Amino acid sequence: MRLPFRLREGYQAFRSARLRVEQTRYRDLAERGQSPEVMIIGCCDSRVSPEVIFDARPGELFVVRNVANLVPPHSPSVGYHGVSAALEFALAELKVKHILVLGHAQCGGVRAFAESPGAHSSGDFIGNWMSLMGPAAETVGPRAGRPHAEYLEQLEKASIGNSLANLLTFPRLRAMVERGDLTLHGAYFGVATGKLTVRNPATGTFEDV
Repeated sequence: MRLPFRLREGYQAFRSARLRVEQTRYRDLAERGQSPEVMIIGCCDSRVSPEVIFDARPGELFVVRNVANLVPPHSPSVGYHGVSAALEFALAELKVKHILVLGHAQCGGVRAFAESPGAHSSGDFIGNWMSLMGPAAETVGPRAGRPHAEYLEQLEKASIGNSLANLLTFPRLRAMVERGDLTLHGAYFGVATGKLTVRNPATGTFEDV
């Protein structure tokens, strides 16, 4: 079965342009392996690609993407823990120095949670996953009396803070932060504007880069 035309077209463009420029870097990465200093936990939204936003070269970013850029709290139970496994690999094997939780405006996952809380059954993948936003929603408070767009932005930003707090429930990660070996960051990307703001850890507010 042939790839969709857009993918084949894009790959040919990659081969004829970027690969030629960075062929040496790709070969070096293949021989030495990857050693990115930055891990990004972002949303799987197709409009928010960390590699594009940060103009990253191959091997510079270790990226994990999921619905609404959520981080579950440390829970070493039986099951499949994709984000937790990626964190473990980033810390133990790659020894990253920075972890950035990257949220964004117009997040479909956040909107679904805000507009239809509890709409998914407890056995539903999305419902179980989005329940992680509960603490962020409690922080923001009821949406009554606030413009809907304003409430959604507050929830999107509060969720970034909640994910950062959940990162600190991982014992190894917390120890690295306390030793100064690892720094946590939060950022918020405006899809329409392209504007990036960074979370101030002391105040929880988002400031221009």
